[in-house]
Amino acid sequence: MTTQPAEVWNSFYDNDTAPWVIGEPQPAILALERDGWIRGRVLDPGTGAGEHTIALTRLGYDVLGIDLSPSAVDRARRNAEARAVPARFEVADVLTLTEPGGDRPGVFDTIVDSALFHVFGEEPEARAAYVRGLHAICEPGGYVHILALSDTEPGFGPRISDSLIRDSFGDGWEIEDLRPSSYRGRITETVVEQAVAMGLPKEGVVDTAAWLARIRRR
Repeated sequence: MTTQPAEVWNSFYDNDTAPWVIGEPQPAILALERDGWIRGRVLDPGTGAGEHTIALTRLGYDVLGIDLSPSAVDRARRNAEARAVPARFEVADVLTLTEPGGDRPGVFDTIVDSALFHVFGEEPEARAAYVRGLHAICEPGGYVHILALSDTEPGFGPRISDSLIRDSFGDGWEIEDLRPSSYRGRITETVVEQAVAMGLPKEGVVDTAAWLARIRRR
C-alpha cells in the first residue's frame, strides 16, 4: 500500500493550508443528522480539525474522531476546548484496523467518512484495507456514510466515480443510497493555481460536486 505519511498531513495543519478545513461541518453531514441517519456510537475517521466530531458531540452523540495526523488531532482538541465541547479524539491509522496490533478504536453503529475514502481512489490495496477495516468495526446493521469528491466535474482534490464506491463495497455490504451531493472546500495556497485555472476565486469557500453514499453493514 502506498499512502501519504503522517508528516505530509501534519504540514497542512501546521501551515493552515488544508483546503478541507473550513471552520464548520459539511452541510451534507449536518443534513444526515437532521434526517435521522446518525445513531448509536459514532466514528469520525479522518476527523481533521474535528468539526463533525465536535458538532455531533454537542448534539449528544457518543462520538470518537480519529486521524493519522497528530497535528490534526492537536488542532481538533484545541477547537473542542475553545468551544467548551467534551469531544474525544485519538491518533489512529485506519489502514491498520484489521492488522494484529493495529489501531482498532472499538465497534460503532455509525461511521461518518467526510472526504477520506476518496484519498484512496487510486490505491486499490489501501482502499480494500480501509473497507475491510470498516467492516470489522461497524456493527451488523450499522451504517457507513461517505461524502467524497465527484469526478462529474473538474476540480482540485482526489475525485472519484460513483462506480468506484459501488465496486468497493460488495460482499458484506448493501448500498442503500448513492446520490449526487456537494462538498464545501476552501481555496488555499496549495490549490489556488488549480482554482484560478477553473475560473474560481483566489480565496474563500467554494462548493463542488460530491457523492453521498449510505451503506449498511450486513
